[in-house]
Amino acid sequence: MVRHGKQFGFGLLPGLITLVLYAAALVALALWGEDLVAWATPFADDWPSPWAGLFRGFLTVVLFALGLLLSVLTFTAVTLLIGQPFYESLSEKVDEDVSPDGHAPESGLPLWRELWISARDSLRIVLRALVWAVLLFALGFIPVAGQTVVPVIGFFVTGFFLTEELTAIALQRRRVELRDRLALLRSRKTLVWGFGTPLGLAFLVPFVAVFLMPGAVAGATLMARELLGEPIAEEDDEEQAAEEEGVSR
Repeated sequence: MVRHGKQFGFGLLPGLITLVLYAAALVALALWGEDLVAWATPFADDWPSPWAGLFRGFLTVVLFALGLLLSVLTFTAVTLLIGQPFYESLSEKVDEDVSPDGHAPESGLPLWRELWISARDSLRIVLRALVWAVLLFALGFIPVAGQTVVPVIGFFVTGFFLTEELTAIALQRRRVELRDRLALLRSRKTLVWGFGTPLGLAFLVPFVAVFLMPGAVAGATLMARELLGEPIAEEDDEEQAAEEEGVSR
């Protein structure tokens, strides 16, 4: 990232935009969530006190918790979608730096087509993540295991899907479809969890995620090359190539 300070700076913008949008949505949910719940539960109007208040208060808390969970699950996908041109450029620069021939793979697709594929695949991944979230939420009610084992599983699941979203930038340029991307990640689960799980824990704080996103995209590009078995040039090789190029001139 040191070589690409300009791209790093631009890479912060999509995360900041997403953070502002999500913060505004959560504030609105906190302010008007109770009114929304009251509107959605007219059958509780005639309940005796304090049951109606307790019931609607519980639903308001659940609604806000679900909104918060959804924001965490979708933050990366929305940020990558908003910042597609920025992160695509950054990923290409990293590919060029570590490629032995100094070239980055190109999809050959127009920008609108790449955006459409990215949005479509992101939605499919978010739906898969939501299924896991509902399942883990239900398992959380199991005594003991629900408070110990289930959260750990949740972190690993989050790490897997986060890695998929991040590596998708580099893999889509190589025309690797979603099903094949998932198969690649499942074949190297230890590597995927080692990369995505700590990152997922850090991403629980959206403000931290804003600053980590450019570096995460760069790291995911290197992981994509590793998953596909593409060579990664060492720093010494790059310096030697630069020297040889200078001599030839």
